[in-house]
Amino acid sequence: MKLLVTGGCGFIGSNFIHYWLKNHPQDELVNLDILTYAGNLENLKEIENDGRYKFVKGDICDFKLASKVMKGVDMVVHFAAESHVDNSITGPDVFIQTNIVGTHTLLKAALENHIKRFHHVSTDEVFGQLLLDSTEKFNEDTVYNPRSPYSASKAGSDHLVRACYATFGLPITITNCSNNFGPYQHKEKFLPTVITNLLQGRQVPVYGDGLYVRDWLFVIDHCRAIDLVLHQGKVGGTYCVGGLTEEVNNLAIVKKVLKILGKGEELIEFVKDRPGHDRRYAVDWSRIKQELGYQPQCGLDEYLKRTVEWYQKNEEWWHK
Repeated sequence: MKLLVTGGCGFIGSNFIHYWLKNHPQDELVNLDILTYAGNLENLKEIENDGRYKFVKGDICDFKLASKVMKGVDMVVHFAAESHVDNSITGPDVFIQTNIVGTHTLLKAALENHIKRFHHVSTDEVFGQLLLDSTEKFNEDTVYNPRSPYSASKAGSDHLVRACYATFGLPITITNCSNNFGPYQHKEKFLPTVITNLLQGRQVPVYGDGLYVRDWLFVIDHCRAIDLVLHQGKVGGTYCVGGLTEEVNNLAIVKKVLKILGKGEELIEFVKDRPGHDRRYAVDWSRIKQELGYQPQCGLDEYLKRTVEWYQKNEEWWHK
């Protein structure tokens, strides 16, 4: 089988490529990535000469290129996206272009090339926010209520993918994942900021009161979930993918990392909150568990330890 991975030099995409080549050694992968600041060829350096892997530098908004790289491809796994909420507040235009126009372009190319499966990787942020004192969780039937330019652009792309299935019959699947963490994640994100600041002896910035709640998903568990959806998921279906069974707020996450590194809480620095900061995300991932047998392989504490160790061992990578 041959797969096209978009955004494969990014955090989740590069982890997926490593995962796939390891677990499906008979398959071939094409990686289409424009190499924005978040795309890093170093993430895939160890497999750059692997005969099963090919890198193509290019824009997902380029229809001719997208159609060309899809020739002979069985499945498309679409990671490519602008994803940093703070950046979407200061400069939303690129989010609309990449996340909406780019997805539309890929869908057109997929139809032209009769792709057997188009898998779209989305986010739980399209559902909006939940109240801190609520027991409610996002699920596949939750009404969309995006609250940032980023989440609105991802919501738009989700709708385009579903419309392409309903109108043109393109075989699609969608996963709405919670907050990913693990190796190769850019320093702009929450956990890499926490870890790399502490490794440099700096204070850790925490928005507001730090009581924002997220469902934390280790990136390899996310890759496993996509694998299950591609092979066993219902065509046209959506699956929410999470990583926790108990909720943990951001401040508690920071304290866990401090403990791993043997540092004190005086390094926590509360900073001004960002506009439209969603209070709580919680993901009900019972559907993918019941239908496909997905569940995380380890607990949060073990995954945090592994992530901290990776950043400790790869200081040259994140310093660049």
